[in-house]
Amino acid sequence: MSEIITYTGGIAATNGHLLSLPGGTVLVDAPDGIAGWLKKQNLRVDVLLLTHQHFDHVLDAAAVKAQHGCRVYAFAPFSRDLTLERLYGAVTGSWFSVPEFTVDEVLEGQSTLEALGATWGLHHVPGHSPDSLCFHLAAQNLLFGGDVLFLDGIGRTDFPGGSTELLLTGIETKLFPLPDETRVFPGHGDDTTIGRERAENPFLT
Repeated sequence: MSEIITYTGGIAATNGHLLSLPGGTVLVDAPDGIAGWLKKQNLRVDVLLLTHQHFDHVLDAAAVKAQHGCRVYAFAPFSRDLTLERLYGAVTGSWFSVPEFTVDEVLEGQSTLEALGATWGLHHVPGHSPDSLCFHLAAQNLLFGGDVLFLDGIGRTDFPGGSTELLLTGIETKLFPLPDETRVFPGHGDDTTIGRERAENPFLT
């Protein structure tokens, strides 16, 4: 199994996961500060996968793309509605203003993604955010789930476009059929497994 390095940064303690594959290096999400951390660690990124566009997951997306020339994949094109800037009334130049970035490939409607010689399963699980997308690397039993499923928790559903019913249904129908040993790397907190959350998550048992 590939080594996964997790960076945690920003006001919401958001995770960015770095995964090395034979074809290159994948970064999942780009929280505040990760561009500087990558430079300090002398790490390169070939592909950036975005689980969703809430500001805390994409504040450094533009910087990572500029520094590494990586392709960016997300469910939807860049949107200040999805970043929550319109909700919170952020102004240009404030700490909360997300530098605009280009999504090279929009993944809405796709069930798989071929990137760096690997096949990723794509699971659209709205409820926390309309664009929430989980990236499943079946060959290594890995799931990068963003803010959909946590250790003993689920994502908040009180943001625009949120729905507890949609989120729970999506987890149960799209994620829980995955093998028990599938490791889940979330957008916040520690990793877990599908088997553990299916059996013990208080929101879903």
